[in-house]
Amino acid sequence: MPKAKTLYQCTECGGQMPKWQGQCPQCNAWNTLVETVAVPPSRRFDNLAGSRSEIRALSSVEASEVPRIPTGMSEFDRVLGGGFVPGEVVLLGGDPGIGKSTLLLQATAALGASRRVLYVTGEESVEQVALRAHRLGLINAPVELLAEVQLEAILAMLEKARPEVVVIDSIQTMYTENLNSAPGSVAQVRECAARFTRLAKERGIVLVLIGHVTKEGAIAGPRVLEHIVDAVLYFEGDTHSSYRLIRTMKNRFGAANELGVFGMTEHGLKGVANPSALFLSRHAQPVPGTAVMATMEGSRPLLVEIQALVDPVMAGMTPRRLAVGVDPQRLALLLAVLHRHGGTQIGGFDVFINVVGGVRIDEPAADLAVLMAVYSSCKNKALESKLTVFGEVGLAGEIRPVQRGQERIREAAKLGFQKILVPTLNKPKRSTEDIEIIGVSRLDEALAAQG
Repeated sequence: MPKAKTLYQCTECGGQMPKWQGQCPQCNAWNTLVETVAVPPSRRFDNLAGSRSEIRALSSVEASEVPRIPTGMSEFDRVLGGGFVPGEVVLLGGDPGIGKSTLLLQATAALGASRRVLYVTGEESVEQVALRAHRLGLINAPVELLAEVQLEAILAMLEKARPEVVVIDSIQTMYTENLNSAPGSVAQVRECAARFTRLAKERGIVLVLIGHVTKEGAIAGPRVLEHIVDAVLYFEGDTHSSYRLIRTMKNRFGAANELGVFGMTEHGLKGVANPSALFLSRHAQPVPGTAVMATMEGSRPLLVEIQALVDPVMAGMTPRRLAVGVDPQRLALLLAVLHRHGGTQIGGFDVFINVVGGVRIDEPAADLAVLMAVYSSCKNKALESKLTVFGEVGLAGEIRPVQRGQERIREAAKLGFQKILVPTLNKPKRSTEDIEIIGVSRLDEALAAQG
């Protein structure tokens, strides 16, 4: 078939040029022209002339709850919002070797018992996929394999086979003959993703796209790729660790910022029932410079340990402020509050902060835990055993309430913690026998509670 005519479109202003140029002549932006398929004018307005769409009142639209398709992996279902939705398009990104293909092979093996599943591999041969399935004990799983990277051939196969669940591994290896650019280019990724998504919506197919990530950790390709799909999941973790985290960045059919925790074993990925235990260090005795906080990852409460090390600056050196797992700029702000309203001088000390387990905490509820850990290390005095804290610290030294405080308190009590330090407005009206709850309204009160 003849190739479609292509042109180059500016990603900044939308201007179109017949040939590539380094600078857009319309907006003068550099390196913004990307190849795209030219739509003939006759086709561009076809839908306007014979459109079957009509204006409807919101009250006349009947909304029905679509039944979910569980994968059989509870942690994966959690980040999806309960399972897949027919016609849903999911983008899964992560570092090479993190376990993306392993996760989806396990999920499709479970789904294959009740639905027709097709695994399209563009990076490996079907024999290599079979070897992985053999290692995972899934060699007899009812999953169909297709090794193909040409978009039109895959779409023709999908029309013929009519699968209910399709995995594309990976979207950066796919290409269409309508474009002259190489697979993985911005134009190829965008066009292939759009065509796959259109078919998934028309046929009600569950489509999962595996995406590569850049060195900055973002999914490679155009940003519009994340806008096309219904859900964006990031697979995180250290390749030297046996634990993996899967986080929801976008979900049209569920809550965002959900977190799933897996353990990598010789038989594949296994969900972790109690992830809080992964993020708490095991100390025989209380250690100065550590504080346990209750954080929220989506709808899941987690207990994580924040460690601080305060050390005198060497002569002639500038004090360093290093934070891993929390915002370094917010750390500098909190240290100023500790000096002004906590009466603790740390100007001549290096301050190092680390969140155990590689978790990153973005919510301000970690403020009080960070300052308690820094104060404990500075005074070389350990906090009480079985103590948990959370709360936002303001510039005036006040302790502000945070959302979902009751769930944080229940998680601490469930894990056997006996005392929790919370903002006064988060303190429940009724006392509980499982845990002692202390409400504080200012930073100096929280520090005084620990001596």
